[in-house]
Amino acid sequence: MCVTLCSCNQIVKRMDAKVAETRKAVFTDIKKEVEAGTSNKDEGVASEYNDLETPAPLKLVSEQILRRTGYTASYNSDRRVPNWVAWHLTPNRLTGDAKRSGSAFHEDEEVPEPRAVHFDYVRSGYDRGHMCPAGDNKWNAVAMDESFLLTNVCPQAPSLNRGDWNEMEQACRKWAKQYGDLYIVCGPIFYKGKTKTIGANKVAVPEAFFKVVLCMKGEPKAIGFIYKNGDGNRPKGDYANSVDEVERITGIDFFPSLPDNVEKKVEAECNPDDWDL
Repeated sequence: MCVTLCSCNQIVKRMDAKVAETRKAVFTDIKKEVEAGTSNKDEGVASEYNDLETPAPLKLVSEQILRRTGYTASYNSDRRVPNWVAWHLTPNRLTGDAKRSGSAFHEDEEVPEPRAVHFDYVRSGYDRGHMCPAGDNKWNAVAMDESFLLTNVCPQAPSLNRGDWNEMEQACRKWAKQYGDLYIVCGPIFYKGKTKTIGANKVAVPEAFFKVVLCMKGEPKAIGFIYKNGDGNRPKGDYANSVDEVERITGIDFFPSLPDNVEKKVEAECNPDDWDL
């Protein structure tokens, strides 16, 4: 009798491949429905500002631009995490039939190997922290599924992911309903020095995270936030910074499509009271 032994990883890879094939077929059909106008659409994203949320191209780090249904990501193949993720948030994107419970985190086959996979996070001590959150993608089933791609995820301290970071996500939803729409960019921060990694694919663990928010309704205004990737339970205003300061720390040029005079003004200011913080 001949017995063939397979490792658990081989079995899991085969299962993941089968799940990915099924998911791809299902969501290809949904995308066709969206394009044909027979599925739910995001009817609230029309704006005189197109792609205003997209930062300027990066020069000093690896960058692959990934255009998704609900967001755009700049992916770093060296770190296996995004450089930034940007999206235009409207009230319409916060409602719909797409449920978080029907989605699962999965690897992104559009980026080269090695890349982040499920097992990189298992017993790592870190959550799979959404950059563009699932709650901002209820409007469309494809958008919801794509929010669970691991290229939209970073290793995040559980207390941050489930605490202050989550509270900021909720604040952005409140502002989107209050003002009509927002332009948001967030991502990891890596300071100089050796970077910690997790898993066989060496997924980089950020030291901190940033988020910048722009509102163009009425008098344009913007604000930035910086969170250390660790424990913390502080008021949202304690994390507030000017967008200029976030640019200085990250090296990213935010909102480059704004008229220069508007960009200079809103990015220099940090007024928590304007955001009811």
